[in-house]
Amino acid sequence: MIYTDKVMDHFQNPRNVGMIKDADGVGKVGNPVCGDMMTFSIKVKDDRLEDVKFQTFGCGAAIAVSSIVSEMAIGKSLDEAMKITNEIVAKELGGLPKNKLHCSNLGADALHAAIEDYKKKMKGEEAPEPGKKEELGPKKVHCPYCDGPLEGLEAICARCRVELEECPHCGKATKKGEEKCVHCGADLRAG
Repeated sequence: MIYTDKVMDHFQNPRNVGMIKDADGVGKVGNPVCGDMMTFSIKVKDDRLEDVKFQTFGCGAAIAVSSIVSEMAIGKSLDEAMKITNEIVAKELGGLPKNKLHCSNLGADALHAAIEDYKKKMKGEEAPEPGKKEELGPKKVHCPYCDGPLEGLEAICARCRVELEECPHCGKATKKGEEKCVHCGADLRAG
């Protein structure tokens, strides 16, 4: 696997690592297939991203993507930051190997999720109550793998495209066909 010098620089010397205390918005995404997880936190002032920090668990490409996305976003208006796409991220890094392009998606998605979280807070929308049982169906439910929104009754994550089903033991969404529930650890093969 060949990485550009810029990818290697951002992997070896990542910028803006950490979490912002009292962040205005937080976005978390992940890819259950490769195991990459990214969390972005933002501070907003006068409709601009005053600060952007990230925490990433994943490969070198995922870390490099998180670092460059944070640099690209700082100082931008919220609308400008929402226009950062996976293509722009990959181009900014001088390209990524085909099997690592999904990382550029995750970086842009995590930033966008943090901005959406900020916008919801500004509208006064409350976050779901911790520990409250989530149900599949038309009600808004989030993927346990990347925290993305689920689409319709099919319970497919709009972000990571994982198909989910309700655990008969705890009632929370878990990956369809999984042997054990990601929440309660119950054996799902027993039915």
